[in-house]
Amino acid sequence: MTENNPAVKKLVTKPESFLGKTVEVKIDRAKGTKHPKHDFYYDSNYGFIPNTLSPDGEELDAYVLGVDEVIEGFEGKCVAVIHRTNDNDDKLVVTPKEMKNISDEEIRKQTNFQERFFESIIIREDKQVLI
Repeated sequence: MTENNPAVKKLVTKPESFLGKTVEVKIDRAKGTKHPKHDFYYDSNYGFIPNTLSPDGEELDAYVLGVDEVIEGFEGKCVAVIHRTNDNDDKLVVTPKEMKNISDEEIRKQTNFQERFFESIIIREDKQVLI
């Protein structure tokens, strides 16, 4: 693996490159669990995209929306990116492939448990919305 070999450098992954694509999410903070450092609980499954690198030095994070049960992993479609304008930690929004649409308002509602602490815009393939 690259993290054990300092000679191999990872490039920062551009979150927008995942829009409209099928992605694998490894869940490390399941729905209903408490954040390890802060005083809030996850209202949705939350994880990361393996073998990516975000500007904060960690793997690219993702919210899995449209799935009510606790899961360990998920394959779905990236429908949006939450681009934080006052932080360097953008988030993918991933839904089941068969889910037709999720509104920007619904994304804000389902991610508010964590996103309320940040300023951000929602990036779609076809538009951007301030939140």
